[in-house]
Amino acid sequence: MMLDQFPMRQILNEEGQVIEGEQLPFSIEEVKRFYYLMLRARMLDKKSVNMQRQGRIGTYVQYEGQEAAQVGSAAALEDGDWMFPTYRDHAATLTFGHSMRNLLLNWRGRLEGGLPPEGVNIFPPAIPIASQLPHAAGAAWAEKKRGTDRVSLVYFGDGATSEGDFHEGLNFASVFQVPAVFFNQNNGFAISVPMEKQMHAKTIAQKGLGYDIPCERVDGNDITAVYTAVKEAVHRARSGGGPTLLEAVTWRYGAHTTADDPTKYRDQSESERRRETMDPLLRLERYLKHQDAWKDQWVSSLEEEISAEIEQAVEEMENYPEADISQLFDHVYDVPTWTLQEQIDEHLAVKGRNG
Repeated sequence: MMLDQFPMRQILNEEGQVIEGEQLPFSIEEVKRFYYLMLRARMLDKKSVNMQRQGRIGTYVQYEGQEAAQVGSAAALEDGDWMFPTYRDHAATLTFGHSMRNLLLNWRGRLEGGLPPEGVNIFPPAIPIASQLPHAAGAAWAEKKRGTDRVSLVYFGDGATSEGDFHEGLNFASVFQVPAVFFNQNNGFAISVPMEKQMHAKTIAQKGLGYDIPCERVDGNDITAVYTAVKEAVHRARSGGGPTLLEAVTWRYGAHTTADDPTKYRDQSESERRRETMDPLLRLERYLKHQDAWKDQWVSSLEEEISAEIEQAVEEMENYPEADISQLFDHVYDVPTWTLQEQIDEHLAVKGRNG
């Protein structure tokens, strides 16, 4: 029943064709811009996985396959809005103006990895599951009390909806009608646990009904549908219409992290099937070909441009000073507790013995 109540919004189907009854509200140049942003994100992701395998960065959290959900949603924001990412949302933060070098520094253990450029309102990535949802609701409430029209967009996976912070964040946002968009990327698995084993609900969108807020499912591999749905939610929030819950149904090809083996809990042949049929970049490629707007030379030039940008960011990251383990104790308490002070003293003693 809930699947009927919450059908997936789609504008471009898997063959890159506008579905019957819909209209594509984007020019060819705008579609090409979407393609560039997704390609840029994917190439950075692939490079990062390779660098992890080479020991040049630490454990890495990939997102290949989720580019349309992340890029399309981030592109719907305006300067001055707030973004609350998870550890996996590099495609979103990169689109919203984060530094590529700093994104890479995050995986080298540098504090600077969580710092966006001056004036870009991106919170440091949340590692605990769902902890960023109350933060996003609180920031949106603060903007509302200040009388601005700034909006919060917060990302989370399907597993996060089983956490208390999810419900607390939505309840607070609903009660105070804050300008926030709760954007779920439903990959079907919370690490190794499939959706049907972590909830009886057929959709995540329906969870918004309990808080009496607008809620909708969208094809997370269709960047045009994602952008349109988020743009509407952002406009509603900016206009005083309160929060929205959006469920973007997508699929990540790779593992939960580079330390995980997805073959232990899911059939990876499904990833290959989806790569050939439902890939978000392939969908735009097919659309552009239908419009006679695809040129291999154009794509080659994009790849060269993006590769140069990535290599420069990698060089800057690798030339950056190594992290000092002493920073582990900074920014925890204003005055260290006695237990923390014991750890600091022990660390200093070991450091002194080792020179």
